Parts: sequence; structure tokens; C-alpha cells
Amino acid sequence: VQLQASGGGLVQAGDSLRLSCTPSGGTFTNNGVGWFRQAPGKEREFVAAIRWSGSYTYYADSVKGRFTISRDRAKNTVFLQMNSLKPEDTAVYYCAAHRGILSTVRVATSYANWGQGTQVTVSS
Repeated sequence: VQLQASGGGLVQAGDSLRLSCTPSGGTFTNNGVGWFRQAPGKEREFVAAIRWSGSYTYYADSVKGRFTISRDRAKNTVFLQMNSLKPEDTAVYYCAAHRGILSTVRVATSYANWGQGTQVTVSS
């Protein structure tokens, strides 16, 4: 079951976007979901994650206070609400299933079921 990210677009600095992550043809069956992003010429970096146990959330320092990750069980969707967007937030955003222990929540190699990402472009 791949996790599909959607909701990206072209916005101006200071605007907001809400990304969605849904499992294609199934349900979430893992420890949680994480969002990562990759800008041209850069490595994929951790953005945010949510663990099902306790609904704990985790954020990269660069997005803390601006981004919020949440889960809607009824809609079988994980959201990433992005506010006060900056040009440096421009990247392809991916969601994936966390398969590892809690200490690996920020490590991309502990995730699986990556789908195609969604492009977020923030103009200045």
C-alpha cells in the first residue's frame, strides 16, 4: 500500500497550504506517518511525523510553529497544514509509513511505502 501525497501548489510567501496523505487501496497499518521534503540538489529531509500510539507529533526545527501534522481517522487521511510559508519551504513533499522504533522517527530509512510526492512552490 503506497501512501499518496496531494495538495501541493504554487503560493506566495506567507500563504498556507494543506497537504493530504492517503493510503492507496488500503488503510494505515504501521507505527505512524511522516512527511519529508526534497528540494533540487538537496537531500531528502524530515519535516513532521505523527505516531499512532498516543498521537504524538514531531517536527523539524525549521517548521516548528508553522506546520501542523494531524490524522483524520474517519477520512483515513493524514494532513500537513503549512502556514506562513517561506520560499525555503519549496520542495517536493512526500509522505511515508514509519516502520521503526520511536527514536528513528526522523530517519528516512525507517520509512516505507513511499509514493509520488507533491510539489510545493513558494514565491517571494
